[in-house]
Amino acid sequence: MITFTLCLLALIAGYFIYGRFIERVFGPDDRKTPALTRADGVDYIPLPTWKIFMIQFLNIAGLGPIFGAIMGAKFGTASYLWIVLGSIFAGAVHDYLAGMLSLRHDGESLPEIIGRYLGLTTKQVMRGFTVVLMILVGAVFVAGPAGLLAKLTPDSLDTTFWIIVVFAYYILATLLPVDKIIGKIYPLFAIALLFMAVGILVMLYVNHPELPEIWNGLQNTHPNAALLPIFPIMFVSIACGAISGFHATQSPLMARCMTSERHGRPVFYGAMITEGIVALIWAAAATYFFHQNGMEETNASIIVDAITKDWLGAVGGVLAILGVIAAPITSGDTAFRSARLIVADFLGMEQKSMRSRLYICIPMFLVAIGLLLYSLRDKDGFDMIWRYFAWSNQTLAVFTLWALTVYLVISKKPYIVTLIPALFMTAVCSTYIFVAPEGLGMENGISQIIGFAITIVVLAFFLVWKK
Repeated sequence: MITFTLCLLALIAGYFIYGRFIERVFGPDDRKTPALTRADGVDYIPLPTWKIFMIQFLNIAGLGPIFGAIMGAKFGTASYLWIVLGSIFAGAVHDYLAGMLSLRHDGESLPEIIGRYLGLTTKQVMRGFTVVLMILVGAVFVAGPAGLLAKLTPDSLDTTFWIIVVFAYYILATLLPVDKIIGKIYPLFAIALLFMAVGILVMLYVNHPELPEIWNGLQNTHPNAALLPIFPIMFVSIACGAISGFHATQSPLMARCMTSERHGRPVFYGAMITEGIVALIWAAAATYFFHQNGMEETNASIIVDAITKDWLGAVGGVLAILGVIAAPITSGDTAFRSARLIVADFLGMEQKSMRSRLYICIPMFLVAIGLLLYSLRDKDGFDMIWRYFAWSNQTLAVFTLWALTVYLVISKKPYIVTLIPALFMTAVCSTYIFVAPEGLGMENGISQIIGFAITIVVLAFFLVWKK
């Protein structure tokens, strides 16, 4: 528990110390924001800062910081270090700077921001890549909460029923103005999610389970350690609990609702640190579960259900699970919303009229339904879609980090703050392609050599450009 406590304190300190430093690097000022200059009553709507934080937190806190942290805990105490260091020095920096650049450029979507700094070709590729990722997120984040809801309700309300209900909600949340559904119910969802995190945190200290400490070593404790090395598999598995390209797709939604640039640190940097805390709590709780029950269990939903009911009782367990359900649902709906806005930016279509929104959303929902049916009909379908989502998610973070690095170079600001995370994540994503079972499945040592070689080539290209 000492390591866990130190990691928790480090995350909190990171927000106040490194977060303030990154804020000074960017330099927010008092210029008018897009919410005030481009208000349209649909996407550009001024909202209170506390509500924007709640929405941003729920937008980014999908299954990653819960399910991803649970699976990442199998790798041992190295997962704690990645959550802490990744959140402070990579994820929160990535989220803050991406959100602030969107704020500076009239609430532009992520592909437009990437294109500004990495060129037209990259922008076109990122447009398609990001929309595909958003649809994957929407499809992936239906089945998880639907399965948990089915466990809480009578047998007649099975998983299929809840999938239909959740998807119907996604359609409404994507089409209606941001303040009609998202602005009203997200604070309630956020309370459920925070109750879950605080409840599990309190019970960690009440039960005081014996958790491995960092000084006992960072060895890989995963039962399939030979096939799944810590580098790069763990860094992709935890994903949203440390850094996530998906986050940067969500930041423009809130950039269109903020009334001051000075609210950026609590909204963007603060939401990522809060998510890191949630991931750390679930990694610790899962470590306790694995030590009690072994590591054979791979269904994160079962682990969540067992931990919450065992520690919080029947009523508290239900409330905690509602928080876990809220997280993916509120990421899924804004994923579809982000996809709509990205396509609208690309096509130059106004989004004030319902007809214009439907033209974009109908094909998008049809594709998502197709992916969802595949995930349900094939026993390994969900796992396959999840793995593609996880890698795509981290790869998008790589492109975002390189775009932010170019921005800092051009602005004559300390670009090292994004260069180091960009190089590290380039190595992670490159190596993953070669070593992952769903990739080329090559030997770990060779995969790492190739991954680092690709990273060196990218660094050399950057240095030549800079010179």
